[in-house]
Amino acid sequence: MPLTDIEVRKSKPREKTYRVSDGKGMYLEITPTGARYWRLKYRHLGKEKRLALGVYPEVTIKDARVKRDAARILLSQGLDPGAEKKAKKIAAVASATSSFESVAREWFSKYAPNWVASHSDKIIRRLERDIFPWLGSRPISEISAPELLDVLRRIEKRGAIETAHRAHQNCGQIFRYAIATGRAERDPSGDLKGAIPPSKEKHHPSITEPKAVGELLRCIGGYTGSFVTKCALQLAPLLFVRPGELRKAEWSEINLDTAEWRIPAEKMKMRAVHIVPLSIQAVAILNEIMPLTGKGKYVFPGARTNGRPMSENTVNGALRRLGYGSDDMTGHGFRSMASTLLNEQGWNRDAIERQLAHAERDSIRAAYNYAEHLPERRKMMQAWADYMDGLSASNVVSGEFGKAA
Repeated sequence: MPLTDIEVRKSKPREKTYRVSDGKGMYLEITPTGARYWRLKYRHLGKEKRLALGVYPEVTIKDARVKRDAARILLSQGLDPGAEKKAKKIAAVASATSSFESVAREWFSKYAPNWVASHSDKIIRRLERDIFPWLGSRPISEISAPELLDVLRRIEKRGAIETAHRAHQNCGQIFRYAIATGRAERDPSGDLKGAIPPSKEKHHPSITEPKAVGELLRCIGGYTGSFVTKCALQLAPLLFVRPGELRKAEWSEINLDTAEWRIPAEKMKMRAVHIVPLSIQAVAILNEIMPLTGKGKYVFPGARTNGRPMSENTVNGALRRLGYGSDDMTGHGFRSMASTLLNEQGWNRDAIERQLAHAERDSIRAAYNYAEHLPERRKMMQAWADYMDGLSASNVVSGEFGKAA
């Protein structure tokens, strides 16, 4: 006789597990702990089997009967309800691991270790903010080009065209990874070429007119703030490394006897060792700051603790104090300054590009060629420092000072 809801609610645990039948193979199993489980006993291909229908009271007697009747329909069709349930569970798991977000995070976890932290942070933030909320739960194999375009245009509409292009690029990398791992058959991002308007090329504000460079160098020489910051300001135009590379410089990387700074590959954007020849002027500045910070890890430690490098805003903040606005000059602008003037002076372009540590098309070649053009780069870096001294000491206008022979 079928159970009533009152009978189910009043069922009490006993010393051993027991069952109460509801009919048509369904029963309630009560354990000594008081847990109550709905089960269905059935036979398929001559074998007796059990199917879990849920836990009471989360699954009511009414809900359990609906599940029982659905299972009996499958049996009437020659199907095993237990096997069907397992197949659906496997499909659900497969669907979860094949969503755009799951594939993207898997792709990110595999490639992020090869990127500098700032680069990987930008990528995952971009995906989490601009892509996952709209495409994250979608099966990656079902995402169409128009669907992806809708998401990219959300980014475009807020004026972040460069971000839209980068997101497009990242999505293409993720789709191609999905193809390689058997979770997608094609990359819809390839259909969107030209769909997002080109972004205007942005340049870091920089000073390249020789007389103005001289004025900037004299201002730096008269800086009255922190001595550590002043030394960083003085080295920035001499070394023209990336701001992050400068502020994270460690004493263990610098050899003043050989006048050389070797930046480890893990700190470089392109993941290759970078050699920075140190001019006489650069060595002099480092010798000046050594008594102050030489016992610590960083050449330019933070103001509050020696255990961390100076803040990424320190050099830019110092430039603002000197009266140079964000549209006039930035820490990164020293690189553009050096690139422009060294090219004008006739130095070997390949030597300049190598010293700037710009991207090498062949990553393997880049890894082995960190010392490429090194003799010429040493000569160039000393001539560049002498040129800076000349601009600082006078009102030189011509770019001829320090020109390559």
